[in-house]
Amino acid sequence: MPNDSRQIPTTHIGSLPRPPELLDLLKRRQDGEQVDEQEWAETVREATETVVRRQVDAGIDIANGGEQPRVSFNWYVKNRLSGIEGTETTALWADLQDYPEYADETFTTDVLDLSEHPVVTGPLEYTGREEAETELAVFEDALDATGATFDDTFVTSASPSVVTATHVDEHYGDYEEYLFAAADAMQTEYGLLAEAGYTLQIDAPELLTVGQTDAYADASLEEIKQASRLHVEALNDALENVPAEQVRLHTCWGSYEGPGHRDTDLAEMLPILYEADITGLSVEQANHRHQHEYRAFAEHPVPDGWTLIPGVVDVKTNIIDHPETIADRLERVADAVDDDTPLVAAPDCGFGTQAGLGMVSPEIAWAKLEALDEGAAIASGRLA
Repeated sequence: MPNDSRQIPTTHIGSLPRPPELLDLLKRRQDGEQVDEQEWAETVREATETVVRRQVDAGIDIANGGEQPRVSFNWYVKNRLSGIEGTETTALWADLQDYPEYADETFTTDVLDLSEHPVVTGPLEYTGREEAETELAVFEDALDATGATFDDTFVTSASPSVVTATHVDEHYGDYEEYLFAAADAMQTEYGLLAEAGYTLQIDAPELLTVGQTDAYADASLEEIKQASRLHVEALNDALENVPAEQVRLHTCWGSYEGPGHRDTDLAEMLPILYEADITGLSVEQANHRHQHEYRAFAEHPVPDGWTLIPGVVDVKTNIIDHPETIADRLERVADAVDDDTPLVAAPDCGFGTQAGLGMVSPEIAWAKLEALDEGAAIASGRLA
């Protein structure tokens, strides 16, 4: 992981705004329509080059390809795992169930029906090597075409437990068997991405949001913790062949603008997150409900050798965070952690986690990333 001083570099959490023409193609593919493969490849190439250039312009130090060809941060695995067929209507997150009028009005996307989850109908096996390699090649070509250079580059991949949390099981029947089958399948993708030389970001919001799922809505805190421990165990199995120094983990309380009143406290969950075989941890700190939880890092110090990636830019509103506010968020985290804990500044989550669910207007998303660069520079100067 980069950064061994208080000069704070910047990154983001993977997904970046997609252009309208790509969203249209994603919707058509999602609806089962035939799409011209040359048109698809050219549109993905242009979109990836654009987000690479714009990351340079925004001052991002640790960059990726913006997840342009993926329909979502989690459901993209439908195209990379066997045994997934059809969809089934599922319950909304527990906090949204408490406010159904709000959920019905705001939790929609023109590309995906987020109440319809893919269904696992057979054994999960990794079949997505060609698609994964193509996505990597497009990113590498975009770096060459733009001449962009970054301090580091990363690639995202879904955690085993976000696969099981967002895909309905109609094959295994036993949750642990299902979870570890997902871990076995995703292990192939983790190894493939890591072997290509990238930092691997595991997207695992469910490590903090398990209590938001319908299955755990009425569970005790200890039951929620036990579920998260099991999820970390499965993740570690899947990461068996990837050096911890090459892995960063993103977790959050959901990328949607929900009430969040059922969220677990970070201080309760950090010790479980620290059991993961990683060396980088990304967690929300700009979220209005969780900004006070920088104190959790003083109560539970970040493990030696880890980099902390605090979210210091909101991704759920169209207010452009002031650079001074971003700097303040970074400084209070810096004050809470040990002096030798490296920091990397980031947004709370992605700006395009689900294609078409654009809570932040694309141009405002880029302005937020520019503000992130300014805020990190201010905080770096104050902490020097």
